[in-house]
Amino acid sequence: MQPAEIITETGGVIGASWLMIALPAVGAAILLLFGRLTDRWGHLLGTAMSLASFAVAVLAFVELLGFDEAERRRQVMLYDFLPAGSFHVEMGLLIDPLSISFALLITGVGSLIHIYSIGYMAHDEKRRKFFAYLNLFVAAMLVLVLADNYLGLYIGWEGVGLASYLLIGFWQHKPSAATAAKKAFVVNRVGDFGLALGIFTIFVTFGTVGYKDVLANAGSAEQITLTVIGLLLLLGACGKSAQLPLQSWLLDAMEGPTPVSALIHAATMVTAGVYLITRSGAIYEGAPTAQLVVTIVGAATLIAGAIIGCAKDDIKKALAGSTMSQIGYMVLAAGLGPIGYAFAIAHLIAHGFFKAAMFLGAGSVMHAMNDEVDMRRYGGLRTVMPITFATFGLGYLAIIGIPPLSGWFTKDSIIEAAMHQNPVLGWVAVVGAGITGFYMSRVMFMTFFGEKRWAADAHPHESPKVMTWPLILLSVGSVLGGGLLIATGAFADFLRPAVGAPEEPLAFHPVSVPGIVTIVLVLAGAAYAWTKYAKSPVPEVAPRGSFLTTFARRDLYGDALNESLFMRPGQWLTRLAVFFDNRGVDGIVNGLAAAIGGTSGRLRRIQTGFVRSYALSIFLGAAAVVGALLAVGSF
Repeated sequence: MQPAEIITETGGVIGASWLMIALPAVGAAILLLFGRLTDRWGHLLGTAMSLASFAVAVLAFVELLGFDEAERRRQVMLYDFLPAGSFHVEMGLLIDPLSISFALLITGVGSLIHIYSIGYMAHDEKRRKFFAYLNLFVAAMLVLVLADNYLGLYIGWEGVGLASYLLIGFWQHKPSAATAAKKAFVVNRVGDFGLALGIFTIFVTFGTVGYKDVLANAGSAEQITLTVIGLLLLLGACGKSAQLPLQSWLLDAMEGPTPVSALIHAATMVTAGVYLITRSGAIYEGAPTAQLVVTIVGAATLIAGAIIGCAKDDIKKALAGSTMSQIGYMVLAAGLGPIGYAFAIAHLIAHGFFKAAMFLGAGSVMHAMNDEVDMRRYGGLRTVMPITFATFGLGYLAIIGIPPLSGWFTKDSIIEAAMHQNPVLGWVAVVGAGITGFYMSRVMFMTFFGEKRWAADAHPHESPKVMTWPLILLSVGSVLGGGLLIATGAFADFLRPAVGAPEEPLAFHPVSVPGIVTIVLVLAGAAYAWTKYAKSPVPEVAPRGSFLTTFARRDLYGDALNESLFMRPGQWLTRLAVFFDNRGVDGIVNGLAAAIGGTSGRLRRIQTGFVRSYALSIFLGAAAVVGALLAVGSF
């Protein structure tokens, strides 16, 4: 079944859905333009704007449910964006089940992160600016998912990149934070260049960049063209969603304040690539090669992220490796086509809850441990931080896929869909789930169990209520989200008007051979982590380990690979250009100037200013002329 037709909307809450974007955008503008005048209440304004945007999203969702299934794709026209000859783009919003699902996640989880940040950033002198950037981040992400065309998506895409740069480098007095922000910005430019080329190709092929016409006519384009477009869009998705080979920025991005990490990983930036692939489903369905590459990238990344997570002692970087892996599951599911779209988005939403709970839980631990991030200096925190322990623990159980928490429903659905399409990809996903059981248990046990390994000046305590209540609400989503989304099949039915439906829908099976193998591997990984990090003493300094351990600690040598393949050749090319410019172009210009200058200097010596010298020169010249005349006359 194909996606439903798009209907133009003029009224109701959906007609005013632009408020979802405008509210946080206005909040950011006020906080940035009015400066210190808003210092005392800026954090409250930023949070209120995000909550108001969430309220609009909820009302739009309710109104959308009131329409028949075939009428749940509503286009809201805003203004003429680029009328330039044959290139004409009308900017509008597309409110359908896919975009509203993202809007609810972005504004809902984003608002909880805003509330949490009130406590976390309470003593930061630049708190107002921080909330302005959070509002900007939410507004840009909403532009990305709500735009009704690829150009609008690209504007939001770049806005998200800008906001992430500002927030990752928020504590720019730290060289590591400034470097991490630049790295994220540069790496994402590579992906953004691919996305831009993909959009150019879309316009050349279809004469428009609007979803309504592009996706409806994708089947009429040549397969090779769709393949090129699909691969270029995938390059963009790899940048924003930290998939191989553009994943190297993600772990360094942990240098930003912890609420930023939660926002990037749970509700905004890294989910953009999954949205792009799912929204462009008609293009990938017409390009099997590009679709296969998507699944391979997802499968490879889910393993790579899991391996990285196994060797990180920094709690935030361990969780970052986890995000990389979980997004890999989503990309894999999106690459499976109609059979996997609903599972990809369901896992994305469930992941938004449990990953936000864990990142904010990590921030709560850091808040109590003098900003210490090394898990080797934690241990035994469950007794002094019971709320953080319980909420983080529920997120942990959800992400490793323990029944009946959300991750069990969503991740097992992806594994089952992968098995149905390609058993090799399915078993790769099973192995990834087993590794997840180990490295996430490692994080849990090193932080909350075992002996106390605190520094002498550490006095851990539970965080204030403004930080713990968002954790509690997110943990509820970690428990219930998957069942509500997957068990009844209602979410797949809800998404159907936006993404279509497979010819043979795949129902969730609570008991299956891959599912049983997955649970066994997860429990085995957790048991091994228990014996190694909870029952045994954790050394203060990580042992050197094997080659694989070193491989994981160095992020699979991603930076070294990028340096060897791109940076070093770029340096050599630059040096060659400089050499050619200095010795070639400048050499010719400077040599010619020097020759003229030298000749002029030598000729100048003839002008001595002495009359006798000039008389001698005249005499010699006249003698030469007479001699020449005599010589000519003799002939």
